[in-house]
Amino acid sequence: MPDLTAQHQHPGDAPPVDLRAVRQQQTRNATDVILFLLGMGLILWLVYNGATAMGYTWQWHRVPKYIYRVIDGELIWGTLVRGLGVTIEITLWATLFALLIGLLTALLRLSRSYSGHLVSTIYLEVVRNTPLLVQMYLFYFILSPILGINRFWTGVLCLAFFEASFISEIIRGGILSVPKGQWEGASSLGLKQWKVYALVVLPQAVPIMLPPLTSAVVNLLKNSAIVSTIAVFDLTNEGRNAIADTFMSFEIWFTVAAVYLTMTISLSAFAAWLETRVRRGRIKE
Repeated sequence: MPDLTAQHQHPGDAPPVDLRAVRQQQTRNATDVILFLLGMGLILWLVYNGATAMGYTWQWHRVPKYIYRVIDGELIWGTLVRGLGVTIEITLWATLFALLIGLLTALLRLSRSYSGHLVSTIYLEVVRNTPLLVQMYLFYFILSPILGINRFWTGVLCLAFFEASFISEIIRGGILSVPKGQWEGASSLGLKQWKVYALVVLPQAVPIMLPPLTSAVVNLLKNSAIVSTIAVFDLTNEGRNAIADTFMSFEIWFTVAAVYLTMTISLSAFAAWLETRVRRGRIKE
């Protein structure tokens, strides 16, 4: 049997494609899709039968008004969409602060300052080893009155400090992945420490850090639902209010879950694309 990968190559040609490996990968992908669909079908069947056993009456026709309504030709967004806007706003602000706090923490851990290293280590150990819900209550009942900030910014800061504890390790790992020769070469040019980071180290470390940082943003988006505990009207809180008004627990929670799932899957797909691009770039090098 002829080797499907053995083809005459000229200098500069692309490497041969292993058709057998491609077919095997396609088969695995198809199997994964089938198993996923079967699993989702089983879950939906269990939910439907459970609701039927409870005597639950499905009212999906009442859900769209919580998403949008058209009154006199004017489009009016429902409470779930307005809550989604708050969730996205919280996620964006918390991501920005988390990146800044995470970068500062990573630099302190890499610095030669004993006090800086000690403070950053204590921060990481405290934040990563206490529940997020407890931290949210501490921010809301203690720091919020002291700083004089409202519930929205309380939630943003709490999420930022929590997620920054993980982002800092991603940034530190990316910085340490830069070859030692790059550091030595930059130092030999007489560059100051901050210029070494800004001009030499971080530009090389950022492509490596992007995929895990995107995953961290996905976690932050999911964790943002915790702000509903301090009465911030995000997507989760608006869903709870809709259930209190209509008692449509299944329909509303399925809708809220579908919205979160759509956003997290989109971000995860973006992270996978980034990781593929970074891997290809490193292979070409």
